[in-house]
Parts: sequence; C-alpha cells; structure tokens
Amino acid sequence: MNRLIVFCLILVFSSCKNKNEAENKVVKKSEINFSSVEIETILEDDSLSIRAIEIIGNNLAFAANGGTFGMYNFQNKNWRINTQNYDTLVPEYRAVAATDNDFFMLSVGSPALLYKTGDSGAMELVYKEEHEKAFYDAMAFWNNKEGIAMGDPTDDCISIIITRNGGKTWEKLNCYLLPEVIEGEAAFAASNSNIAIKGDKTWILSGGITSRVYFSPDKGETWEVFTTLLLDGKETTGGYTLDFYDENFGIIMGGDYTNPEGNTGNKAITKDGGKTWELIAEGQEPGYKSSVRFVPNSKGEKIIATGFSGISFSKDSGENWMELSNEGFYTLRFKSDSVAYAAGKGRIAKLTFR
Repeated sequence: MNRLIVFCLILVFSSCKNKNEAENKVVKKSEINFSSVEIETILEDDSLSIRAIEIIGNNLAFAANGGTFGMYNFQNKNWRINTQNYDTLVPEYRAVAATDNDFFMLSVGSPALLYKTGDSGAMELVYKEEHEKAFYDAMAFWNNKEGIAMGDPTDDCISIIITRNGGKTWEKLNCYLLPEVIEGEAAFAASNSNIAIKGDKTWILSGGITSRVYFSPDKGETWEVFTTLLLDGKETTGGYTLDFYDENFGIIMGGDYTNPEGNTGNKAITKDGGKTWELIAEGQEPGYKSSVRFVPNSKGEKIIATGFSGISFSKDSGENWMELSNEGFYTLRFKSDSVAYAAGKGRIAKLTFR
C-alpha cells in the first residue's frame, strides 16, 4: 500500500472546512432556473465503474471497482489515486462516506469490507462480514462519531451496521430491532443514495419485489417502516435513490433499469417525513433514474436526477421535468447550488448548471 496517498487524504480532510467562495456563493431562489448544463470531464478511465462519490470541503472523494479509490482537489485540480485490495481479492467499492477526520469506503459482495483512513499511514480494515448474502449498498454519517451503512438482508431484516466511535468499530443490528423484511426485498447499490439523514432522523430506501422506506428518529436506535407506491414486483424494480430537503419533504426515484423509458411508478414525494408517499409526474419523463438530489438553497422546489440515460431537472418539486442532457451518470453530488459532480461508466465530471 502506498502510504503517500493515505497521508495526502488525511491532509486534505484536515482542511475540509476551506471553501471555494466563488462556487459556493448563495444563489437567490428566483435565480435557480436551469435550462442547460455544461459537462467537463475531470477523470476518464474506461476500466472504472464509479457509483460512489462524496464532496468533502475542497475535495471530491470516490471509490470504485478494481479496488480503486482516490481524491480530487478542487483548487489545484490534482488527482491522487490508488488501490486497496484484500489479500488476493480485488473489491468493488460502491459506498463512501467521511467525517472531518477520516474517509470510509465499503465494498459490495462477500466478504463485505469496510476501510477507513488510519493513523498508521495505510487504509485500515475496520469491519468484515463473510456471510454469503452480504451485499452493502450505502453509507453515511450523522456526525464525526456516529455513522451507518445498510445492505441487503442476510436474515429476516435488512442489514444495518452502526458505529458510535468514529468508525473504529462497527456493530450489526439484530433483526429484533428492525422491521421484518418481505421476501424478495433488498436494495440497489446504484449510487450510494439509499440513505438520507437530517439531524438525528434517518431514512433508508429498499427495492425489488417491494419498495419501502425505513425510518429512525433517533440515529438508528429504533425503526419503523412505511410503504411506497413505487413500481415493484421484480428484482429490478422499485426505489433506487432518495433525498430529503428537510425533515418533512423528501423524494424517491427509481423504476426498472431494464426498462429505462418506463415513467410510471418511478417518482414519489413525501411531505410528512416519509410516512406517506405520492406519485408524481406519472406517465411523464423522466424514466428510470439512479440518483436524485435537491438543489441547495431552492426550498425543495428544484431537483436534479441522473441515470445512465441522462440528466433531468424539475423546478416545481418534481411535478414537471425537462431533460438537460442525454449524457449518462450513475451518481451526483452538489458542491453549490449551481455546481455538482457526477460519476458513471469510465468517468467523473464537473457539472455547471445555467
């Protein structure tokens, strides 16, 4: 393991609070009305499939297949990229997260491998699960000490692991603490956006034979589950991505990636914190999407959604949509209310909305 890459990662995390004032200026609500997007590729590698990115202050972190991970600095526009394998196994990472001090990446498949930047100058393995059904989909942190990751069921409930000590150790929740899973219910590791957090509140989206939203009001101590109206019934159907603008207003999107033009039962919003969901834009574009994000500072009215079929924009809380680009990406994160970064097959790009 090249220790220089991890040392550089730790250095950039220590300066995460530095802001690029030009890109992070607050745009007034009336000014956020996009009609186009400029796409600038900043990393190109045809061997990579990138489904997990995270903006951390002045840096963009990613992890992908081939055991590959890295970080891009917005100011000097430099990449630092390396690989992290486990013995002879080459992991595929589809979830990343960060605290002020550490970067985390989590692999899909068995064994599930969760790494963090370590004091030793190398990535440290802090959780391993060897169950044959292990398949983790997403990861997020409530604060610098407490974090959560979720995955497909290995027993009678979805898999949830939690840390309370800054990611040094992780513990899997027993199924008696969680609602019972429905046969065929799982989740999609499509964009590291199965988890949404606002304060102490947490939402987790499932899909497959049924698509539901799991809710915890207290950072994972207690859980309940709510039904959605999303398309279901197949292993490839249901919710793929969710986001909450505040603790009441949220959106879920998905569909069926084998039928990307299908535009019914693939978009829904909640106004009561996830208890009930209402389908929106039924029979209207867009079809299948794997990543949805509220535009910052837009009061929940402006939304960007992306998938391998292109990038779509709504200016009215999801009631109507327009396509900004047919260039496809798997996942997207905003840096400001007009600049985002997106990743997909073979590349990462800077998106400037105008």
